Amino acid sequence: MSLSLDARQRAMLQEMGVTVWAAPPARAAATPASPSPPAARTTAPVPAQGPGTATAAPQAPAPAQRTTAPVAGTPATGLLLRPPVALYPQADPAATPPALGASWLVVLESPSPAAPLAGDSGRLLDNMLRAMRLHRHPRCFVATLARAAPGLPAEGDPPTAGLQQALATLRPSMVLVLGLGAARAVLGSREPLGRLRAGVHHLAGDTPAIVSYDPAYLLRAPEAKAAAWADLCRALALVRPAA
Repeated sequence: MSLSLDARQRAMLQEMGVTVWAAPPARAAATPASPSPPAARTTAPVPAQGPGTATAAPQAPAPAQRTTAPVAGTPATGLLLRPPVALYPQADPAATPPALGASWLVVLESPSPAAPLAGDSGRLLDNMLRAMRLHRHPRCFVATLARAAPGLPAEGDPPTAGLQQALATLRPSMVLVLGLGAARAVLGSREPLGRLRAGVHHLAGDTPAIVSYDPAYLLRAPEAKAAAWADLCRALALVRPAA
């Protein structure tokens, strides 16, 4: 998928550690024109750690083989899903790009469940969503997973019940599941994160879900930011045809 990025969105990508470069012009053919073979797919390079490292913008890969995953109970005992909250309620619905679909739901574990955009990981999450232009969507929601604190009232529902209710109420065009803990809670799978990232999952009501890295991990492993951006591009590409 090709994204038209303005200066602000390019700045957001630079905050993520992903630098966008324009593609070089194609060389003139030395032989008479003939049917061109399909262009080879390229994989986004993994940016090396260190300041000033330039990275080519990852191309959104074609949708992987679709895998159906029922909404299942969480194998991670003690995780609760808090009710979804709108991240950008002040956004103007009339200015929301149609290609973003009806609504989005982000599910992740958060060090500050009551304030998911707080702290370093929250700021990175905000930058990721802004690079996708989701800050212009008033129906971009986040539901955070947190462990019940001993001796304190439980805040939230078991992931199975909480997610089913969120899907029925919000009817999102896409669910972004960020992090291994969230993926296992939502999908009920014990597969490694790399394998979960490779497929398009389907929740209740045939709602598509894409798995990627959570912001807290990306802060510890900035070399994974390019791969995370490729995941987000794939999610956008899947929503665009239905918009």
